[in-house]
Amino acid sequence: MPPHPKRKHSKGRRDRRRAHDALTPAPLVACRNCGEMRPQHTVCPNCGHYEGKEVIAVKKDEKG
Repeated sequence: MPPHPKRKHSKGRRDRRRAHDALTPAPLVACRNCGEMRPQHTVCPNCGHYEGKEVIAVKKDEKG
């Protein structure tokens, strides 16, 4: 069995240890083609462009 702590750690000590555990939101950038916000280094889900080139063909939903 592993050893157990002899004394309880204070809340401040526990919280200082957890200070770096917070998640940060992924940065978003504007698509060069359509201007919609998308995650960095990914194909735009709106228009299918990446680095100024069309990578995937995206069907346009037109209601009319």
